[in-house]
Amino acid sequence: MYTLGINAAFHDSAACLVKDGQLIAAAEDERFTHIKHGKRPIPFSAYELPFHAIDYCLKAANIHLNDVDHISYSFDPYILLDPEDAARDLIDIPLKCPDQIRVPEKWVSPWDPLFLSSIINAPGQLTDGYPHHLQQRFRGAKFSNEQWHFVEHHLCHAASAFLPSPYTEAAVMTIDGRGEKATTTFSIGSGNDLRRISQVNMPDSLGLLYEKITTHLGFLHSSDEYKVMALASYGKPVFVNAFRSMIHLSGNGQYSINDEKITDLLGPARKKGEAFTAHHFNIAHSLQAVLQESVLQLSEWLHKITDAENLCFAGGVALNCVLNARIRDAGIFRNIWVQPASGDSGTALGAAMWTDATIRNSQEKTFKMDHAYWGPEYSDDEIKAFLDWTKTPYRQMENIAEETAALLAANKVIGWFQGRMEFGPRALGSRSILASPISGSMQAKLNEVKDREDFRPVAPVVLEEVAAEWFEGAHFSPFMLFVYDVKPDKKDKIPAVTHVDGTARIQTINHEQHSRYYDLLQAFYKKTGVPVLINTSFNTLGKPIVCTPRDAIECFWSSPFDALVIGSFLIEKK
Repeated sequence: MYTLGINAAFHDSAACLVKDGQLIAAAEDERFTHIKHGKRPIPFSAYELPFHAIDYCLKAANIHLNDVDHISYSFDPYILLDPEDAARDLIDIPLKCPDQIRVPEKWVSPWDPLFLSSIINAPGQLTDGYPHHLQQRFRGAKFSNEQWHFVEHHLCHAASAFLPSPYTEAAVMTIDGRGEKATTTFSIGSGNDLRRISQVNMPDSLGLLYEKITTHLGFLHSSDEYKVMALASYGKPVFVNAFRSMIHLSGNGQYSINDEKITDLLGPARKKGEAFTAHHFNIAHSLQAVLQESVLQLSEWLHKITDAENLCFAGGVALNCVLNARIRDAGIFRNIWVQPASGDSGTALGAAMWTDATIRNSQEKTFKMDHAYWGPEYSDDEIKAFLDWTKTPYRQMENIAEETAALLAANKVIGWFQGRMEFGPRALGSRSILASPISGSMQAKLNEVKDREDFRPVAPVVLEEVAAEWFEGAHFSPFMLFVYDVKPDKKDKIPAVTHVDGTARIQTINHEQHSRYYDLLQAFYKKTGVPVLINTSFNTLGKPIVCTPRDAIECFWSSPFDALVIGSFLIEKK
């Protein structure tokens, strides 16, 4: 049974394909459209389905859309419709116009009616509104109403956290900006089932509070929260009482937010382009500190009522790697697993896996997500054909790991394009920029290469078997979702990846996950005595991570990289 999962409601539009409980393919639409986070100007195609990502998933399985048994969309608009409109069967649901939809008064956006109307009519987009350049796998598509499923947004987050996790029993926590109504949910997972325990509803949202402060600090959109997390390391807890006054925890898993006086408490907002000062660092630091306090209290409550050993975590807030480390180090749960695509792209996975398990009535788990390589890949023949067609000078390497390691040891900055593209926001060794961590100046150099803010850290990848020798308590951590303290005797050996607070957001790698990436780390280790490389995403400012050979070549020639290793081919700038 094939189940297609779709996210297109807010941002990070994505699709994934599951067959009988096994993930076949997954990708964000931004990688194909080059529109970062899939955010289009409202109302122009604002809620368009991820046609390109769907097309890729169908191609990966070599099937037509008509071969898909179920389609699962990670938002249920009927939760927000008039109470008397109780019909759930699409057969009886007429075309919805914006004036037929009641939007809760607490929602203030004038686009919310258009938003809901577009989602309700999403089934028609797959059969009537497909792009002509994707006709091969969409032409003549038909499906019955019973094949289409709207699944609640936070249920999709929870399913993405628990169902692919390594646990058969776990507490599940999801925290993001907003779903239909929920902003935070607590569940208990067993086998392939999830039971909701409690939830916090709009307008109270830890995610939206973090987003508001992101905007207050002069960043452009709600996907820049990770920059605030980086800023936090430079500040002091000057404003913790101000943030504590905004967040009111009730002790039973509920909280409320009162953020109407942000300017009174924090001062005027920073304007884009203004220099960062200690004042801004202190705001970021205080926000991060109080977020951690709050989520730790919620975690303690969840553990108390579930007595679970394991925690699964998803939602946009779960991409905060410093927060994740605090939960881990608090020892509230014995184990914690965080969905690598915790943002909204991961809800496509959760929607598909939940529908698959429900329809098949599967009681036992058969899939564990121990890597994130679910996107497109390109053979050497395909890469060579493109290089020849574009008259790009290259040579084919005999020993990819050894030759690339030599370039890295010589302080060259390398574009690295290998295997299947990663699913989720992190580059994990398939679409990466790599460099040596041995020189402290490399962090600034990479930020210049990528046109990033100078306060942004760069992250390390380390051989899994020796990770604990370089980072305190490090173990299996393949998704760059936790920070670890760099061991004191190793800080001067890898200064480029040691953040100002002495931590690093690590990725561990083993041979089974990505053999070519692992072999490169081993070769660099033999040459330098350092089993660590800098790994940052293969993109530049404002652009998504590269997907195709064309993307890689264009990014390489328009950026000051030294070399590109694409498949078994090396391209160097003289």
